[in-house]
Amino acid sequence: MKKTLTIITITLLLLAIFIFYLLNKQELFNNINFTTNISKSIKNNSIQVFNISKDLFIESPLSINGQAIGSWYFEGSFPVVLYDDNNKEIALGIAMAKSDWMTEDLVPFEVSLNFTVPKTKEGTLVFKKDNPSGLPENDEKLSIPIKFSDKTQLVKLYYYNEAEDKKINPSISCSEEFVLPVERKIFLSQTPIKDAINLLLQGVISENEKQLGFSSEFPLEGFELIGANLKNGTLILEFSDPFNKTSGGSCRVNLLRQQIEKTVKQFEEVQEVRVLPETLFQP
Repeated sequence: MKKTLTIITITLLLLAIFIFYLLNKQELFNNINFTTNISKSIKNNSIQVFNISKDLFIESPLSINGQAIGSWYFEGSFPVVLYDDNNKEIALGIAMAKSDWMTEDLVPFEVSLNFTVPKTKEGTLVFKKDNPSGLPENDEKLSIPIKFSDKTQLVKLYYYNEAEDKKINPSISCSEEFVLPVERKIFLSQTPIKDAINLLLQGVISENEKQLGFSSEFPLEGFELIGANLKNGTLILEFSDPFNKTSGGSCRVNLLRQQIEKTVKQFEEVQEVRVLPETLFQP
């Protein structure tokens, strides 16, 4: 009798647990999904990054989206910095609010970073609260360790080589013939032409290349690529030049333009280049 009572008690207990599960199955399911979704993002109390996770392998261009409380923004933006493993800055982007930022609620943002392949395999992506006051107590940031993808391709960037030009024309140094290539590695991406131009405009020339005679006036203040459209062999490049940095003497502007045109024409699908607005690179 005692044994039978024990069996009945255990059976009723198991039945109660089963009924409780059935009644609360949907709520439990929702809670499990909610926890899983949050684990795929990186966040603190002020900012949440949706598509970047710890130790993610990243490539350029890197597009990021997330949300941050309104006080992280100043004039609708805040800085995002990418460092290599030696704490060297390799890219700086400005995260822009996608809605009204004058609030303490979470405001969505997006930012895109273009960068070259660093020597280190790892790095850190840092989201910084904009702090125009400069006061340390107003500093706040979110740091995410990342890894750099090793999938790269070799491209040529064209810069002017005055030393080679002077070997042929000692008194006149202005021949587009001596806009010559240097090699760079870029990440494999869907936009290699755009990536190559953006890298060219950074104007980073090594000490060894400088000794060989290479130089560049890039970067030019405010001058940036805002669009690249390839159709039927014609590449239309649209730039912004708010400070008219592409104007000047005919020699200078021709060399600046040739650096861009030769860089994009290395891609066999580019047969012709048009630059917009047409007032750019005018003497």
